Amino acid sequence: MTQGELVKIISNTLGKPKVLELGRILTEQKFSLHDLIDITFYPDSTIAFRASWILENMLLADPIKYEPELEYFFSRFKEVKYHGPQRHYIKILMHLTDPKMHPVIKRQLETIDLEPAVERCFDSMIDPKAKIAVKVFSSEALFNLRHRYDWVAEELANQIQFLMRNGSPGIQSRGKKLLAMLFVN
Repeated sequence: MTQGELVKIISNTLGKPKVLELGRILTEQKFSLHDLIDITFYPDSTIAFRASWILENMLLADPIKYEPELEYFFSRFKEVKYHGPQRHYIKILMHLTDPKMHPVIKRQLETIDLEPAVERCFDSMIDPKAKIAVKVFSSEALFNLRHRYDWVAEELANQIQFLMRNGSPGIQSRGKKLLAMLFVN
């Protein structure tokens, strides 16, 4: 499948089953993750969102398979402008930085400058237009990166406390949990 063919397919409405099926097909056809990442920057926000959704599912299904593409993924992280793709990029970051992630991925991430991704997460936490899920994924990713960048923990605590002031019950609950873990670990 070519980039153009994929764009044509995802121009139509997709549900989770179709996203998973496309991910399987693209994996079988050895579709370049580099090319899929490029489609996540498509000028049409709906196509960019759908490509990001497929990217999330493919990358998180087998991160080791795509380990060589992580540097390119993170080199583009800060460029994501639409909210839908940001959600998927930040969710990928959250999972890839999880302490339980495979050691191969952890080692690869140590070689990559993640500071632009950290900045994007903080930007998303203070963006009034960002959805709650994006704020939660951002806070989780930042929590995972608190030891890598020593300034993250204090700034994250400040942002969580700010969000909790008028936050939803979900933000209150997750915020309390993260704050407790920040000051224990």
